Amino acid sequence: MAFVSFSLFTLLVLFSLLLNPTSAFNPKLLNVSKLQSSTSWSPAGATWYGSSTGAGSDGGACGYGTAVDQAPFSSMVSAGGPSLFNSGKGCGACYRVKCTANQACSGNPVTVVITDECAGCVAESVHFDLSGTAFGAMAISGQEDQLRNAGVLQIQYRRVQCNYPGVSIAFHVDSGSNPYYFASLIEYEDGDGDVSAVDLKQELDSSTWHSMQQSWGAIWKLNSGSPLQAPFSIRLTSAVSGHTIVANNVIPAGWQPGQTYRSVINFKS
Repeated sequence: MAFVSFSLFTLLVLFSLLLNPTSAFNPKLLNVSKLQSSTSWSPAGATWYGSSTGAGSDGGACGYGTAVDQAPFSSMVSAGGPSLFNSGKGCGACYRVKCTANQACSGNPVTVVITDECAGCVAESVHFDLSGTAFGAMAISGQEDQLRNAGVLQIQYRRVQCNYPGVSIAFHVDSGSNPYYFASLIEYEDGDGDVSAVDLKQELDSSTWHSMQQSWGAIWKLNSGSPLQAPFSIRLTSAVSGHTIVANNVIPAGWQPGQTYRSVINFKS
């Protein structure tokens, strides 16, 4: 009887597919599955460095400089082990982290941004070397020092969209830039937070985009070999979603090394 029941069920399913063949493949179901997997929590190791209420280091391997302890980063930052830092390509990515393995853990998640590298953090496949501020933020209120005294924790993490309300993308021109060489630190990208490609277009060229190369961290460069004509438009491609935006004429004529120029746009988070 079990065989007969199974056969009848199979016939009913096949009959349903014949009546509605589009039900055999539903891309929306795949999208939902992908979304669910991206919001699941995974295990990681965590330590902290720098001062107990500081931003870890003054700048770090991503090149953000003193911005790490100022809004919108506000010291809620982390150095990433090799898998997170990803040779600098992970700079700017945002993560939610939480801990439950210590009595001082609140279990409440906090958001951190990758701003530095922890090359020696290889005990686990994923490791966050958090600022003292971020590490303490995972604690029950009033028990921040008790949690920091633990030194090493097993935590949970997940990748999230970056969100900097009211903040547009900033381009800090590298001090070594000149008419033949242009380099810029790129920061405060909403959405993915990190970028996979940066392209530059000159004032006198309405169609040609020149690919910039990652110099180090979040700094991208273009060695032109001939004088560059400002203003420059800069096109950014986000690393995970592949979304592209263009900051038109964001670097003005008469730009100066060391100056920061802000766009009027940002990725949607």
